[in-house]
Amino acid sequence: AAMAGCGWARAVRGLLLDVSGVLYDSGADGGVPIAGSVEAVRRIKASGLKLQLCTNETQATRESFVRKLRAMGFDVSVAEVTAPAPAACRLLRERGLRPHLLVHDDLVAEFAEVDRTNPNCVVLGDAAENFTYANLNEAFRLLIGMEKPVLISLGKGRYYKETDGLKLDVGAYMKALEYACDIQAEVVGKPAKTFFESALAELGVPPEQAIMIGDDIENDVGGAQQCGMRALQVRTGKYRPSDENHPKVKPDAYVNNLAEAVDIILQQL
Repeated sequence: AAMAGCGWARAVRGLLLDVSGVLYDSGADGGVPIAGSVEAVRRIKASGLKLQLCTNETQATRESFVRKLRAMGFDVSVAEVTAPAPAACRLLRERGLRPHLLVHDDLVAEFAEVDRTNPNCVVLGDAAENFTYANLNEAFRLLIGMEKPVLISLGKGRYYKETDGLKLDVGAYMKALEYACDIQAEVVGKPAKTFFESALAELGVPPEQAIMIGDDIENDVGGAQQCGMRALQVRTGKYRPSDENHPKVKPDAYVNNLAEAVDIILQQL
């Protein structure tokens, strides 16, 4: 019955995969792969479909992130990862911005080439334990003191799932700074259209031949659909049954997990 009405699976040349909640659930212990997902990635590659990981992961450099995924058995490379920090670095350079970083310690290395003296903007990532009152207040004071405050946020997720439960994400802190300073942050990462467009460019596939698979109804599914892609919601990761009644976003399909999505897509090839 699951295979009926799978028109959404046709004419696919590339897949964009969200990582946390689709490939694995993160956790203090490094996390655990979601059942069937290691094999699903292997099958995607064997089928000749192109693959790009489109992640808002900002707790690690792409290199260490990929090392962790490879240790779990995923056959992925740094070139196959589209992540917010490198996109932010491009934007900072293009606009002559010098960031004050409120990010996870493990992400700082991604900004090694960027001038950070005398900051004229704030870059916010998923800083986890670094989201202290003192650190947030420092970012607030810098922003409120700027003539034209610029706040760049590496994503705007509300929460994500770790092995021990849900965790507040960068979007909650972004909103706090927006509210305190009466400004609007610029989001680099999902669901920004430019971020999906660069992932598609790296994939080398037009949007109508690509499918995004994610666990975040707004940032993954909604964001991808706005770019003209099909998008599937997996019932893993932070998925909650209430997502299926979302007022604005209707996925092209629901699948129990990545393995089931790949089964259906490969049957249509």
